[in-house]
Amino acid sequence: MNDTVTSEGSNKPEQGSAAPIIQVDAVRFRWPGSKGFSLEIDAFHVARSEKLLLVGPSGSGKSTLLSLLCGILTPDQGTIHVLDTDLGTINAAARDDARVEHFGIIFQMFNLLPYLSVIDNVLLPLSFSKTRRQRASERHSVSAEAHRLLERLGLETNELVLRTAARLSVGQQQRVAAARALIGRPEILIADEPTSALDRKHQRHFLELLFSEAESAGTTVIMVSHDETLAPEFDRVVDLTDILVRTDQ
Repeated sequence: MNDTVTSEGSNKPEQGSAAPIIQVDAVRFRWPGSKGFSLEIDAFHVARSEKLLLVGPSGSGKSTLLSLLCGILTPDQGTIHVLDTDLGTINAAARDDARVEHFGIIFQMFNLLPYLSVIDNVLLPLSFSKTRRQRASERHSVSAEAHRLLERLGLETNELVLRTAARLSVGQQQRVAAARALIGRPEILIADEPTSALDRKHQRHFLELLFSEAESAGTTVIMVSHDETLAPEFDRVVDLTDILVRTDQ
């Protein structure tokens, strides 16, 4: 892993460099209500295949920014380009399609379907994306690929694969959520506090496995964490408070 940690600087891609996979320009967003939280960012980018750690205090808007980047939310002003598509110019259905096609997401609460088995939870994105299903089946069956990812992330599939998500420990749920996000080699992996349930030793090991899979697939990783000691594991660290124009409560 790259032990060099750089700051965000001007947030502008260097001249002559490849186009970023995500480019944010002059974005303004406010949750409804007179005292609704607002997020204002003039410029922010993420390079292709980059491993980026996003840090900042609670309430600064890290999760809101992640939701904007993957099209769950849309800005009131400004543009967010993902893979050269301006998310603000496409409708909600098209944003949903783009999200499942191009993004793997590890939610803070994992968002596994409790009544589905481990294997069915991992395979779920392939029901909505032909591209990811095709990628997942290039070397073997999609079921075999799901087993491979689960085992790669430290789960004994013979014991757990048919168990429902509701019967898993928190650490097991975390790994299932990661396998679900990685299956089908999405271009972008977004992870919201994915190591919060792990101790320091298991955090490092989990990130090593996650990054290994992401690197082999050429996947860009954007991770939110309160734990700045994870910084040496990433190519770049961005403190959200450094790129905000203003946040209001």
